Amino acid sequence: MSNDTNILGYHPGSTFFHQLNGTTKILGLVLLTLIGMISFNTWYLILLCVLSVVAFISAKIKWQEVRTLTIAIILFTLLNLVLIYAFGPNYGSALYHSRHVIIGGNSFFALTWEELFYLFNMFLKYLFAVPLVYVFLFTTNPSEFAASLNRIGIPYKISYSIAIALRYIPDVQYEFHQISLSQQARGLELSKKAHLWRRLTSSSRILIPLIFNSLDRIETVSRAMRLRRFGTRKTRTWYMNKPGSKKDWWMLGIIVGLTILGLLLFIVDSGRYFNPFK
Repeated sequence: MSNDTNILGYHPGSTFFHQLNGTTKILGLVLLTLIGMISFNTWYLILLCVLSVVAFISAKIKWQEVRTLTIAIILFTLLNLVLIYAFGPNYGSALYHSRHVIIGGNSFFALTWEELFYLFNMFLKYLFAVPLVYVFLFTTNPSEFAASLNRIGIPYKISYSIAIALRYIPDVQYEFHQISLSQQARGLELSKKAHLWRRLTSSSRILIPLIFNSLDRIETVSRAMRLRRFGTRKTRTWYMNKPGSKKDWWMLGIIVGLTILGLLLFIVDSGRYFNPFK
């Protein structure tokens, strides 16, 4: 596989997050994502957003490496917010037990500050989660990730399967890029010059066979592992099993502290929702 820096996946490095144990990173991702998705305290979500952006910058992930995927996520997020408003324009008012109309008067689709505030909280949830996922993907070796999953109680067969799948994501990206360049050399326009619909249909013709080809390769690897008696024992050793350090304990302390803070805010707010309209 090429060392193309735009491949979405593990990139070796020496940053603080590269030095952390995989178990620490996966626990942090799971705990912070869960508490962030459950909580609707705006100030808490803003805090998580700031910390996740700081983590993204500290991991030295280049914007060019995640630009395409990030734009796609932003578009999906905006579409999701529009659909939430379209199907429940009065949900914010019902949630916060008040109604302050911005535009629309008494119509069904009247835009209220309560609905806008609710949609803003939903946007913050996406905003903090995406950089955390990037940090995890770019700084965690798939083999170490498998060992980390096994360490927190997930069976090693499942852990190894997930690690293999993660290893094939960069391969699919690289092969897709190479095939698209070959198709463009033959006259099939896949660049920004072509219409969006044409680019999507042409890309799907390349991507779908690639995915099935990768599944075939995964099946080949699985058969080879079974022939070598993989999975016959209850436990196994790991080649990539980084021991914990003081940095891991400090980071775990911060993660647990943030999680406890989120839970305490449920008591302060008398529930999941922070209500500035009281």
